[in-house]
Amino acid sequence: MRIAAVQHDTVWNDRDANFARLAPMVAASAAGGAGLVLLTEMFSTGFVVDGSLRGEPEGGPSSQFLAAQAAEHGVWVCGSCAEIPAGSDPGDTRPANSFVLAGPDGTVYRYHKIHPFSYGGEADHFRAGSKLIQLEIEGVRVSPLVCYDLRFADEFWQLALTTDVYLVPANWPEGRRSHWMALLQARAIENQAYVVGCNRVGEGGGLKYVGDSRIVDPLGELLATGSQHETILFADIEPATVAATRDRFRFLQDRR
Repeated sequence: MRIAAVQHDTVWNDRDANFARLAPMVAASAAGGAGLVLLTEMFSTGFVVDGSLRGEPEGGPSSQFLAAQAAEHGVWVCGSCAEIPAGSDPGDTRPANSFVLAGPDGTVYRYHKIHPFSYGGEADHFRAGSKLIQLEIEGVRVSPLVCYDLRFADEFWQLALTTDVYLVPANWPEGRRSHWMALLQARAIENQAYVVGCNRVGEGGGLKYVGDSRIVDPLGELLATGSQHETILFADIEPATVAATRDRFRFLQDRR
């Protein structure tokens, strides 16, 4: 399966403007042969965590945008947005940072970010998720996580034996860019799986973002990288490569 990671800028807290910006980039990704298109964390608003952002109901405008793009182009489209989970306590209006994966047949999966970024104030306004998920797309076993989750190896370890590729959308700021790049490669190497990290560019909320998106193979080699401008990264994900790597280097069996 070919994956496209869309490294894009974000208009601050303006969903409609971001939908208009991203639609041509999703179309270009599909035209490039991608079967799955990954957008960034909080793709429709930017990383708004000061309480001014109104969370959408589950299945709201951002999720509808992903589903519509998936149906139009016949591909999976995914990214995270602020959604109030269905069935929540009516008294708790905090959204989750919800990674929505929409398929061309109308199928939708959700992962709620387990680790809100307390250092940046996310934990004050967003609820934490509690469940990891996995899904299979075109024979590829996919595990979604979000941004700050990258710092916590235990979640990646829990999913490793049944994962071919980890998807990690992010709003990771310039000041800690070396951490982002190092951790993406570390998670690929230690779990012998592909890792797709898709980070935004531009400025928002007083922070600068420089992208550094990358697609890493199960040996930690860089298949595609992005720098400081909007771009689309492509790479082919091969489950057979994951299996061969794990068969040759039997490191996971030694994990305790």
